[in-house]
Amino acid sequence: MAMKRMVLEIGMGTDIRGVDYTKAAVRALRDALWHNSLSIADAVGLHVDSMKVEVIIGVPRPDLVNKEEVLAILPHGTGTCECVVGGLEIPNDAGTGATLIAHAAAIVHLDIN
Repeated sequence: MAMKRMVLEIGMGTDIRGVDYTKAAVRALRDALWHNSLSIADAVGLHVDSMKVEVIIGVPRPDLVNKEEVLAILPHGTGTCECVVGGLEIPNDAGTGATLIAHAAAIVHLDIN
């Protein structure tokens, strides 16, 4: 058996005023995951917790994301999290804060023939 990429889910999350990178990243992953109900594991005779989920988060400052907090929202399977440069940080008019936009990709792999 070999790990095969089965699903790609994408999402976007924001933190409007707080510039909290982890909050925006969690919201982006929730956006990707919460619009789906995957039955792929069942369809190929595997338990849902056999899924390996590769999470990629795009934000302007990847070092500010708590990867463990992001992975904690995965409802099934086990995951890895990589944070890369992406997303947007849009300063407010006063220059005292910003709106943060994070993007997420959740790539689901299963060990099948």
